Amino acid sequence: MSHPALTQLRALRYFKEIPALDSRLLDWLLLEDSMTKRFEQEGKRVSVTLLREAFVGPHEVAEEVALLPVESRYWLREILLCADGEPWLAGRTVVPESTLCGPELALQNLGKTPLGRYLFTSSTLTRDFIEIGRDAALWGRRSRLRLSGKPLMLTELFLPASPLY
Repeated sequence: MSHPALTQLRALRYFKEIPALDSRLLDWLLLEDSMTKRFEQEGKRVSVTLLREAFVGPHEVAEEVALLPVESRYWLREILLCADGEPWLAGRTVVPESTLCGPELALQNLGKTPLGRYLFTSSTLTRDFIEIGRDAALWGRRSRLRLSGKPLMLTELFLPASPLY
């Protein structure tokens, strides 16, 4: 199932450097911790609307592939992260097939579990970078994360109902 927010997420254009923005906005965009946890701190019940989970070829994740190892298949997960049923964030996770071994195989079986609930319980999680992006009035970010040294890309678009705005 496609969603207009995913089109906007893929249209994000990234800044080469962190832009001079309001500190409240930067606090959201540069958050190192789980966005799921942050939404819950707003007093909301967080849920996932699963839009797509599948193996795809590199042509479907071309922008992410530039920042990941080149492989023949990638696990793609696209979701809406909702707060009390209202979409606050569109998320896209791209995982090279070689990352999906050992405990990281669980990334294929998250279903409606927020990614943050899995990632941020791992003692092996590291983040290489956060890039801030924008499409029209919407802000987003992307990060290359590593679990046990194995990479994955996470892109997040903050939707209009999000407290970021």
